[in-house]
Amino acid sequence: MARNIWNWQQIEWPHFSYNEDALNDLELKFSKNTGTVLGTFKHVNENAKEQLIIEILSNEALKTSEIEGEYLDRDSIQSSIKKNLGLKVDKKRIAPAEFGISEMMVDLHKNFNKQLTQQQLFNWHKMLTNGRQDLTDIGTYRTHVDPMQVVSGRLDKPTVHFEAPPSKNMRVAMKQFISWFNTSNSKTGKNVLPLAKAGITHLYFVCIHPFEDGNGRIARALTEKSIAQSIGQPALISLSKTIERNKKAYYNALENNNKDLEITEWLLYFGQTILDAQEDTLKLIDFLIEKAKFFDRYNTLMNERQLKVVTRIFDAGHQGFDGGLSADNYTKIAKTSASTATRDLKDMVDKKIFVKTGELKSTRYWLNIKH
Repeated sequence: MARNIWNWQQIEWPHFSYNEDALNDLELKFSKNTGTVLGTFKHVNENAKEQLIIEILSNEALKTSEIEGEYLDRDSIQSSIKKNLGLKVDKKRIAPAEFGISEMMVDLHKNFNKQLTQQQLFNWHKMLTNGRQDLTDIGTYRTHVDPMQVVSGRLDKPTVHFEAPPSKNMRVAMKQFISWFNTSNSKTGKNVLPLAKAGITHLYFVCIHPFEDGNGRIARALTEKSIAQSIGQPALISLSKTIERNKKAYYNALENNNKDLEITEWLLYFGQTILDAQEDTLKLIDFLIEKAKFFDRYNTLMNERQLKVVTRIFDAGHQGFDGGLSADNYTKIAKTSASTATRDLKDMVDKKIFVKTGELKSTRYWLNIKH
């Protein structure tokens, strides 16, 4: 008789267990951070709020794809996010992959408070697989007979990191998952705290692995839906961006928690990841406030070239322009000569728009903004 090795093969599946006391500190910090994010968000102007939503949704669309090894175009993603939000954009062609993931992120943002349905999951899958020709099952659960495995290594000696339930079980398994998700997120449901609920949502879904492709991206979206329903408004967190910074830890944590139903270790890892994502949002809000102040101070003091370069640096986000701005960078971005770049940079340092560090070839310029 075959030995049970995966969590879904256990008799108690899908009833996960964990040590609630171990999560207390994380849950308290999450509640405090949520209050801070919502409070700070109320104090930014409408333009900054719009920028924040576009920035977070764009980052999530990019990074949730990068986690899966798919690298998309940032400008196309941003244009698509704006278009899906009903904002004015340039009429440029957007590739199917960029449009699809953007459409899904905006749907998640707008409809966070709606009950989860099978149709919503199917719609998300259609969006995610927009333009794909290599899949059999699009907008429906997988039907292939072969085992759904996560493998690595040589083709003749693969390492199986996980094997999901067979395709024939998908309808029943997903009906159970959707019922659990809606019950645990309802006012009359069991009192599961937000981080635990979000962590279970993610692990439970990826262990079912109901689609032929796109399971990780949909799992991360469901996590954000769960958080949004817990706090009563869009989550506005950079979850995928935070995960992508250390993908190895993410995949290790998933692998370490796919054989048992006791998942305290997973919830501690994932809870901290959500807190880190909240901190990133707070930095981004602070950055947008400082950006508005910066342009109020210096906008009229800059020529067209200087304004173009400063805008490009701000577009890099609150992490800043990697390694600082060099004179050579300035020349390329402004499309100007080296002598004009030197004059422009000296003028910006004199006006305290830039702070200068280093000497000669090591000279770098930084925006005079609070980080």
